[in-house]
Amino acid sequence: MQRISDDALERLEREHGQGITSAEILDIFAAHGIKFSEATLRKYVQLGLLPRSVRVGKKGKHQGSQGLYPATVVRQIQRIKEMMAQDYTIEEIQREFLFVRGDIEELERTIGKVFDALRDAAKERRSETSDRAIHQELSMAERLATDLVAKLSSIEERLMAQARLSRRAAAAGS
Repeated sequence: MQRISDDALERLEREHGQGITSAEILDIFAAHGIKFSEATLRKYVQLGLLPRSVRVGKKGKHQGSQGLYPATVVRQIQRIKEMMAQDYTIEEIQREFLFVRGDIEELERTIGKVFDALRDAAKERRSETSDRAIHQELSMAERLATDLVAKLSSIEERLMAQARLSRRAAAAGS
């Protein structure tokens, strides 16, 4: 099976930190000789295997908006395609593997937006006495949020590993 290298995925995620359009997602897979369609992308989103896009306004007057997916969606699609090639069903993938990955990534993005807004508000309302205390509290809260996301990801990884082991044991017993 054709695959996009981890280096290429990491570069893509760095370069598209603001998000990636569905057309760009399709172009990336096409450039690597991997079949993937708009209909399949929509199906994966509807099934909860991938996060929904976020509407973002285009720069310029009357330019409308476009849907942006987190750049990590390319890695998720590749993971789904690899699991399907290993004869996992969509239901197994939903239930056992990617059941909260999109939610964790959405939480991480939302937390990032909250901290950006809080930092901006703190800059606007600067005062010598409260500035240091607010900065310290924000730093502590960011560490806690980072730890929370890391812990949730770790738990999900462990659950996924258990599901893989159970599946292998069931397959060996058949």
